Amino acid sequence: MVLTESMKAEIVIIGAGVVGASIAYHLSERGAENVLILEREAQQGFGSTGKATGGVRAQFETEINIKMSLYSLDFLANCGFDCGYEPRGYLFFATDEKQFEYLKRNVEFQKSLGVKDVEVVDTKTIKEICPILNCEDIVGGSFGKHDGFVNPLAIMRGFTERAKGAKIQFETKVLSIETEKGKVKAVETNKGRIECEKVVLATGAWAKILAKTAGIDLPVEPQKRQIVWAKAEKELPANLPMVIDIGSGFHFRPARDFTSNEPASADEILFAYPDVDEKSSFDTNFDESFIEKVYARAKHRSPYLYETKVIREKCRAGLYENTPDHHAILGGCSVEGLYFANGFSGHGVMHSPATGKALSEIILDGEAKFLDVSCLSFERFAKGELLHETAFI
Repeated sequence: MVLTESMKAEIVIIGAGVVGASIAYHLSERGAENVLILEREAQQGFGSTGKATGGVRAQFETEINIKMSLYSLDFLANCGFDCGYEPRGYLFFATDEKQFEYLKRNVEFQKSLGVKDVEVVDTKTIKEICPILNCEDIVGGSFGKHDGFVNPLAIMRGFTERAKGAKIQFETKVLSIETEKGKVKAVETNKGRIECEKVVLATGAWAKILAKTAGIDLPVEPQKRQIVWAKAEKELPANLPMVIDIGSGFHFRPARDFTSNEPASADEILFAYPDVDEKSSFDTNFDESFIEKVYARAKHRSPYLYETKVIREKCRAGLYENTPDHHAILGGCSVEGLYFANGFSGHGVMHSPATGKALSEIILDGEAKFLDVSCLSFERFAKGELLHETAFI
């Protein structure tokens, strides 16, 4: 389809992944009817949404991340469509007292903000929660009962199907954002020009490129994150949660194929860690050398994991969209009508409900009223008001 010269929309959302879909849904809930989502692929879920691990948690360090999670977890537990929410929990563990004190402080802060059923746990409890861990050097940890797993693709589809005021145009790549006198005027695509009053960038790791066409230097950088998918000789322990080494970021969880309706295998597992040697790039090819690196970390931490067999065809790589402070950028900028929902640094899926709600209110009301997200504004970087979060993986 070639777009006609007269093609117009009030609000254009660039990117039909889980974040763009959530924004479209929440705008529709508010009565917006002229919303157009532009997706460069032939279908949804080919970007970072389809590569996500599918974890959700309220165990964060900063108030804004905790509150974004609380809203999102409540939404996902009561959304009325099957999003695959499975409250297995998140188990963070520490291998020295400094790390343990950090987790203890976080738990108290999380509780003060309304997080329920999060607790400090000792080594004995950690072993009970996760019997396959080597706990010899673990001094303690934290466990959040309502954290757990979701299906990112199911959430994306749920939002999309319920965004009654929005339409999606596939195989439409936005080339630039046209402005005039400091205001959004149109977007130029591979299929023609679309006049619009407002543009929302929900393009993940690729947002910086389009923002630049509107004269905005968006501090979002792509970084490859890889996941090893493996098969164990014995079934996984029942109700295994997400397990994370707060010191190294090494983590694992039961494997789930989000594209299949088949029951999850009881003997397959995902594990990964944030490779500090990984440079910023748009490369999404899985690197075989990562297998040796991650197994080297598994060897000490869990002989069970170390003895698993890699299923190479299921290993994958996706992109994080990192900001300098590893927090999202939500809201407008100096170009009137241009809005950002970017830089989630690995938390895009879990915070997508709150993000959609926030952006819909910012676009329609001028500010987010359900939650003050002003600390996530684009302007914080120029003001030097960066946030601090250690618990990102």
